[in-house]
Amino acid sequence: MEQAYHIPVLASELVEALHIKPNGVYADCTFGGGGHSRLLLNELSQTGRLLAFDQDEDARQNLPEDERLTFVPHNFRYLKKFVRLHKIEQLDGVIADLGVSSHQFDEAERGFSTRFNESLMDMRMDQRQELTAASILNTYSEPELHKMFEQYGEVTNAKTLAKTIVEQRNLAPISTVNSFKNAVSPVVKGNPNKYFAQVFQALRITVNDEMGALREMLQQLPSLLKPGGRIAIITFHSIEDRIVKNFFRYGTPEEVSGDSLYGIRPENPFLVITKKPVSPSEAEIKTNPRSRSARLRVAEKK
Repeated sequence: MEQAYHIPVLASELVEALHIKPNGVYADCTFGGGGHSRLLLNELSQTGRLLAFDQDEDARQNLPEDERLTFVPHNFRYLKKFVRLHKIEQLDGVIADLGVSSHQFDEAERGFSTRFNESLMDMRMDQRQELTAASILNTYSEPELHKMFEQYGEVTNAKTLAKTIVEQRNLAPISTVNSFKNAVSPVVKGNPNKYFAQVFQALRITVNDEMGALREMLQQLPSLLKPGGRIAIITFHSIEDRIVKNFFRYGTPEEVSGDSLYGIRPENPFLVITKKPVSPSEAEIKTNPRSRSARLRVAEKK
């Protein structure tokens, strides 16, 4: 099922870097198609345990019949809450694949892809939440839209795009991919496919508060991981990668220049295992083109 739903990226590299203990307790923050989880389970003994998180209800269909796995249908920003709820003291390792699953891109009604013109501007990974891409496009102020497209999409004419959206929504609400594309078509710059991919990325990140969730999850790790426990994270976006790199290097999601009072940096609870991020091989990219921008970083709790 997971092959059709989502092809796991950098799978062998991730499992190898985790140094899995057969009787350990692990968390997969992004279960998705279950590809990474299955590889972890293969390395665990009967006494090992895996907590698998996914806020997308569709991921439930990929669950293996394995009593060692406990599924948590919530965002990984609640990692600590559910680790405690399931009577787990500390974890031996945590993994997260921050990419959108192929299934989400390929399901027209989810509104993640620019290919399906009649689909609604939805983009919610968790269908229980209220905020959608359409509500952002129709309610955010011009400065808010500008900042979103510039920060999360690196859209070259983010200010012009924001202005155009506000003008067009005053004429008619934006609800579908097609109505959005038509509304902003006069200001599209360069390759339309690349342009809309950047715009949709910014919307998706905002709808799902992806950066906020990532920061919250990372900040829970020092108390959740055992000494020697490892965290392996696959990112697909430069902002995500920067947050993870800073956290592994400084123990905080933001870059640290030194304490202004004492002239020293706060002690970092992590040892960086990957000095440079691990990228997919040419063979993997050829088999799975969506893996091209994947970057794997690994750190170990001191």
